[in-house]
Amino acid sequence: MNILKSVWTYQCPKCRSAKMFKEPFELSNPLNMHKKCENCGENLEPEPGFYFGAMFISYILSGWMLLVPALILLFVFKWEVNMTMVVVILLAAVTYLKFLRISRSIWIHIIVKYNPALKKQ
Repeated sequence: MNILKSVWTYQCPKCRSAKMFKEPFELSNPLNMHKKCENCGENLEPEPGFYFGAMFISYILSGWMLLVPALILLFVFKWEVNMTMVVVILLAAVTYLKFLRISRSIWIHIIVKYNPALKKQ
């Protein structure tokens, strides 16, 4: 469960101590990341185009997270297609930035392995 917490809170995948994204959050630059981990020095932007794979993760996550409510509204609650689409579009707008960041966090956690010796005390 520790890896899920690390992914959800955008912690460094190697030490799981420092944040990947710069604080405070800026709406104009939602993907503002540290170049290196402040604790262990792990390179968080290893190469140009590294996070290209995160785009696919974002697509899969958002697709399923928006499809399920749409199907429930259509078939369980018998809503009209137009009203269902309005709800799905609003839900997509609200969750867009979370999906954007979480997909990057998942992608780097897949690639970089955890080293418990680096954990900050």
